[in-house]
Amino acid sequence: MSPFSLLSDRTIQMSSSTPPTIPKYDVFLSFRGLDTRRSFISFLYKELVRRNIRTFKDDKELESGRKISPELERAIEESKFAVVVISANYAASTWCLQELVKIMDFVNKGSLTVIPVFHGVDPCHVRRQIQKVAVQFEKHETREGREKVLSWRQALTNLANISGVCTLKCEDDSMMVDEIAKRISTLIDTTRKPTRTGSSLVGIDVHMKALSRLLDLNSSKKSVRVIGIWGRGGNGRSALAEFVYKNICQHFESHCFLENVKRISHDRHMSHLHQEVLKRVQVESNSNQKVLLVANEVNKLEQLDALAEDFSCFGPGSIVIITTQDKQLLVSAGIKLVYEAELLTFQKVRELFRQLGFRVRERAIESVLCKGTNLAMKWLGCCLRVRSGYRKVS
Repeated sequence: MSPFSLLSDRTIQMSSSTPPTIPKYDVFLSFRGLDTRRSFISFLYKELVRRNIRTFKDDKELESGRKISPELERAIEESKFAVVVISANYAASTWCLQELVKIMDFVNKGSLTVIPVFHGVDPCHVRRQIQKVAVQFEKHETREGREKVLSWRQALTNLANISGVCTLKCEDDSMMVDEIAKRISTLIDTTRKPTRTGSSLVGIDVHMKALSRLLDLNSSKKSVRVIGIWGRGGNGRSALAEFVYKNICQHFESHCFLENVKRISHDRHMSHLHQEVLKRVQVESNSNQKVLLVANEVNKLEQLDALAEDFSCFGPGSIVIITTQDKQLLVSAGIKLVYEAELLTFQKVRELFRQLGFRVRERAIESVLCKGTNLAMKWLGCCLRVRSGYRKVS
């Protein structure tokens, strides 16, 4: 059996839908008002606003049994980040738990990043739902339906599995507030600034949203997740892989980007590739670390076999991303989670030229696109160099 065949049968093709709307808020704050509204949350909100971070803080707490309003759900959807402050009585509130389920739904869709803050509670107690958390859920089970309580439990477990901030490790709340605000500010700056790889990709948000479903960063599965990115020619798949790597590597204990596997293994024994991975990732055979490995430009099955030797050293939640222009290679290796990075469509390029104010013949654009992304990009670059005047394309 192929080492890749343990993966599920899901294959996602890139959507051609319009990019998602621009987030209205940078941060959505989720908290139990009874515990933290006038203390920790008040300080955190003030610091976020001081840093010009657009923050949504709901000043109302619904009575038990009331549903989340469409306005509040929209606020979650229109945020880039959610800071969930788990305090002593957070899990006692059905309102907070409903809100958390919505937050984790958007996290799983890839449209929201969550930052857990464990305020005066042990993350282990939250994750395992023991001690006070267990008592709180016992009360829920006597009042609410089984399915609903189960969804609350799952959302809380998934949240607690994400690396977050624990105030038990810091006696000074003001220092903790500053640390959280600084972290969010850095993350926002990273997403606002166009990167070398991301800026060259049309509709990067659409790519990331679709890929996030495959990455499934909050999955509780213990196996190594292997994902293929396939595209016919051009640099799109490599740029996309690098952009994904830079945006998710902070979720892993160790990470490595092999820029060109084809070149690394050229005229060398495959054991060299194996050693190269071990050297860069720096994991011991029994370390059980959560690892992110991106292997770019793979063109032989033997290379995949050599890479697979390292997977036994990778811990639960590890992700391996393989990019190739040979779709059959992924099929032969048994990789079933495959993202198809489509070529730039005629419509997208035409819109791009219109935005830049170019007058070019559509038939000429279509002709160039048919020859592949690399040539199309060279042609686009040529036109950009003469953007001050009109250039006839025949």
